[in-house]
Amino acid sequence: MIPVSEALDHLLDLVTPLEVEHVPLAEAAGRVLAEDLTANRDQPPFAASAMDGYAVNKAEVELHAMFKVIGEAAAGHGFPGRVGAGQAVRIFTGAPVPEGASFVVIQEDVDRKGNLITIMDQPGGDNIRPAGGDFKIGDVVAAPKRLAPADIALLAAMNIATVPVRRKPDIALMSTGDELVMPGETPGPDQIIASNTFGLKALLEEIGASVRMLPIARDDKPALRAAFGLADGADLVVTIGGASVGDHDLVGHVAQELGLEQSFYKVAMRPGKPLMGGRMGDAAMIGLPGNPVSAMVCGHVFLAPVVHRMLGLPIAATVKSAPLLEPLSDNGPRAHYMRAILSPEGITPCPNQDSALLSVLASANALLIRPPHDTARDAGETVEYMPLG
Repeated sequence: MIPVSEALDHLLDLVTPLEVEHVPLAEAAGRVLAEDLTANRDQPPFAASAMDGYAVNKAEVELHAMFKVIGEAAAGHGFPGRVGAGQAVRIFTGAPVPEGASFVVIQEDVDRKGNLITIMDQPGGDNIRPAGGDFKIGDVVAAPKRLAPADIALLAAMNIATVPVRRKPDIALMSTGDELVMPGETPGPDQIIASNTFGLKALLEEIGASVRMLPIARDDKPALRAAFGLADGADLVVTIGGASVGDHDLVGHVAQELGLEQSFYKVAMRPGKPLMGGRMGDAAMIGLPGNPVSAMVCGHVFLAPVVHRMLGLPIAATVKSAPLLEPLSDNGPRAHYMRAILSPEGITPCPNQDSALLSVLASANALLIRPPHDTARDAGETVEYMPLG
């Protein structure tokens, strides 16, 4: 068995950032920006009114000052002339500030009679958004970056219509086992419903991958060979189950017959010990354990960083710390990723850590990390954890 950190290093060495593709801006949300982008224009492109009111010369602004209204400026329709002494232009939010004006008196601060206004309340700020106050030509949105809705709005305002992004990793997910049937089917007396594939698909798609769910592969070599054939062309093949050492655990044997160059097998962690990784032709392969919680924990600990590497994102440390709210006994020789509840007060391990209990995982929002041979911990001590979700 190798440590978690060494296993992760092996898996990261199997992949590299994928190629760049260009997509329309409307399709770029959630994608990973692959190249820096620069603004093609200033925003706003002109000094603009921040309020509805009257544009005047700032030097003339004082209580009870009077101005003659000589025109109007609205968004998309500027006033073509110049504001002279004693003059004002009715202006609306977003409209260009006309030449000669340097202050917008808000409409609530004036009294208007016909074409004359009088300042009735002491004005505050100038209520003008300066040209380029948001961004200027040449300002950069730096890659790599997962594009959130606000980023899409910013790129649109920068007049960028096409976005260079990393291609989504094509991941083939394959559950194995005679005991499995798909949700909605009627299981036999010795069968259970396949859940791992669906949970891992959701996790991987959430972080930016494109996932293919392959049919369940039965516990025999012909079925497994056929299933691997369906994974052809994938960037990453993820198998679930069949990676242990039982008589019916054939995934590793078949993969090696098909050319797997194995990097490692077994990791000193729980849940998740029977993990393997390697390369099959052009694809990386990761074999996950079949226990539902083991597979999902390995998804967070190993698959997510691998996908981040393929998307060109930095492999950021997701480990944080919090005070322990309940005491813990000694840990054994393997790192333990305990399902836990994180609250503002601290972190509490879930009482039942059985690696088959999805209900416990669903109620948890963190994985409390116990290092190998960690000594007993008292409540109040600081421990490390990984957030879930």
